[in-house]
Amino acid sequence: MSAQKTLFDKVWDSHVVHNIENGPQVLFIDRHLVHEVTSPVAFLGLKNRGADVLYPKRTFATADHNTPTINQHLPVEDPLSANQLRALEQNAKEHGISHWGLGHEKNGIVHVVGPEYGITQPGATIVCGDSHTSTHGAFGAIAFGIGTSEVEMVLATQCIMQPKPKKMRINITGTLNFGVTPKDVALYIISKLTTSGATGYFVEYAGDVFEDMSMEGRMTVCNLSIEMGARGGMIAPDKKTFEYIKGREFTPTGTAWDKAMAYWKTLKTDEGATFDKELSFNASDIEPMITYGTNPGMGMGISKSIPNADQVEGGKATYEKSLGYMAFNQGEDMIGKPIDFVFIGSCTNGRIEDFRAFASIVKGRQKATNVTAWLVPGSHKVESAIKEEGLLDIFTEAGFELREPGCSACLAMNDDKVPAGKYAVSTSNRNFEGRQGPGSRTLLASPLVAAAAAVTGKVTDPRELMEATVN
Repeated sequence: MSAQKTLFDKVWDSHVVHNIENGPQVLFIDRHLVHEVTSPVAFLGLKNRGADVLYPKRTFATADHNTPTINQHLPVEDPLSANQLRALEQNAKEHGISHWGLGHEKNGIVHVVGPEYGITQPGATIVCGDSHTSTHGAFGAIAFGIGTSEVEMVLATQCIMQPKPKKMRINITGTLNFGVTPKDVALYIISKLTTSGATGYFVEYAGDVFEDMSMEGRMTVCNLSIEMGARGGMIAPDKKTFEYIKGREFTPTGTAWDKAMAYWKTLKTDEGATFDKELSFNASDIEPMITYGTNPGMGMGISKSIPNADQVEGGKATYEKSLGYMAFNQGEDMIGKPIDFVFIGSCTNGRIEDFRAFASIVKGRQKATNVTAWLVPGSHKVESAIKEEGLLDIFTEAGFELREPGCSACLAMNDDKVPAGKYAVSTSNRNFEGRQGPGSRTLLASPLVAAAAAVTGKVTDPRELMEATVN
């Protein structure tokens, strides 16, 4: 009888094409996603070596990081952004790669459009020159970000050399409390593990909470795996997974679908399989979360007070520097702190479910006059759904405007920058110093917390507004 295997082992081992003695393994890559930021140098490397893209049909290109979120029909003004966007288009054309650039109906954030069109599938290996490629693990895929030289390697060989990570399983059992979203679950885990707690591991999420989550919610959790140092995260595919991907453009059909399903149903951790590390949490301990510092691990329940330095991991000087940057003090409450900007979008929370949640809070209310709000869908599919479901009407009546798809204020590589010293409640994935603009101060949170801040102008527990709506 063969040894019991984890989900990760099953997918990884089936893609190993060569073992290097005392070195990494050579892993075959099923899907390679590229965007305009990390690909130009990789394509230039191919050109200098006289090499071609080995499997252009396994490579998919979309523009997202540098794209403006207004007036996308006009020429891009920033010269660096324009050059990178142009280079992606030219490289894709030269090598026969599908390209979803500005103006294309399929354009959007790479980690949003991949699942939308069925490019992301269970049991696949997926890479992209972007750290949040871990998003695709929500489908039972092994997905991780790679560097520019590795992008070139995959373009040329469809393989990558990687040491096999260790395995961690995170279990959360029970039922989530009122007002708690998948984003809160992820931020809670990171606050417990810190930003380095999963370094060297590939994480499998298991338990009631993840089984009950929608596919959008699972993508949010897997997206944030990288923020606790993990190489990636994944969730075993199930009925929800199969229903989500069935009928999408790049999903198998007919007998190919039946064959794929037969394989996909085997993609789960065998009973008795072992992990290098296993952690368990109770769903009842999680409340809406918000960050107060300058990394995603500096998060807390929204009703709590900012902890003292001796209550958190890391040196006191570093901790105090972080709070100094944010202009916060130990022991302060987060609730009531004034907010200048609100951003909903990114590959973490730019899907239709996120905008539904945002709408549930702002419906019948008005945007606070002191708040600038950026509502940025992750793709044109999401944008269309917002309009078709009547969410745009809710946003408009409440004083909000909907922007066009793109990464937007997640990393401020376009014009969507938070000014120095200003506070932004953001549904994105990182709150590093200057991440959303030089000197900007970012508070990571869920779409519900973002919406509550948008209508009150300050950090607000969304449950108060939700209770008011229910009652």
